[in-house]
Amino acid sequence: MNILPAQLLGGLALGASLVLKAPLGLDLHLPVPEGNPLTREKIALGRKLFFDKRLSRDFTVACATCHDPARAFSDGRPVPTGMNAIRGARNAPALINRGYGRHLFWDGRAPTLELQVVQPIRNPTELGLTDEEVERRTGRTVAEVTAALASYVRTIRSGDSRFDRYTAGERNALTPLEKSGLDVFRGRGGCTTCHLGPSFTDEQFHNTGVAWREGRLLDPGRFNVTSAPRDRGAFKTPTLREIARTAPYMHDGSLATLEAVVDFYSEGGRPNPSLDPELRPRDFTIEEKRALVAFLRALTGRVREGL
Repeated sequence: MNILPAQLLGGLALGASLVLKAPLGLDLHLPVPEGNPLTREKIALGRKLFFDKRLSRDFTVACATCHDPARAFSDGRPVPTGMNAIRGARNAPALINRGYGRHLFWDGRAPTLELQVVQPIRNPTELGLTDEEVERRTGRTVAEVTAALASYVRTIRSGDSRFDRYTAGERNALTPLEKSGLDVFRGRGGCTTCHLGPSFTDEQFHNTGVAWREGRLLDPGRFNVTSAPRDRGAFKTPTLREIARTAPYMHDGSLATLEAVVDFYSEGGRPNPSLDPELRPRDFTIEEKRALVAFLRALTGRVREGL
């Protein structure tokens, strides 16, 4: 087996990290679980499986069908389409920088990539395979398939945006309009309350009112996982990296453009009994809206995968 150099793998434990050549703007230390250390062989297998339609019951879709590398590993549709043209319930989130995440899926039901990657395979409306069929088709155990897919996804990361170059000291990397947008983002827009850190997400769950329509909650969100009243209609804060490439937006893909997203937050989200207390009308001016959208587009960088 082609193992990574000992100086990179030595001493790994749960909560430890691996030093990678990450793009500018990202922490170089990637958290790696003790039970699934990264190896080149495992990552290569995971990449192959990610694009392999044998992992769907009818051989028509693969992980990459809903997580397209050309779209920063999202799919460009409000909700994904699985086998037999069955529409999913939630937007396919971008998979970039998920190795740094603490919760997976919009409702956070999977705490690790190892627990996340197998769920779409088993889901009857997505890939729809039994564990036995996975093993028959791949010639590998489900544990091996899971470890490989998780290892590959763990290496998908984005950085080196013009924003990153600006914060690294390249003062002309952002235009005056984009700098104004950054000021609104950090200032009266209050965006950094939820979109913070290298991946621009607090990895927490918030009710912004997207799921509230005509006086009722269409999707309970995080509440289905925790049964906590505070989590009714709450969904995980998505990363803003590569956001210009991952439309449409929100857990249901209901907002088609960045302009629509900025309008939504300018109005304070959609009022409902569980609305996050941080949500309130911001009443952005036309110029502030233009500046915010321009800044968000400046978060487009380079997406890398592998080592």
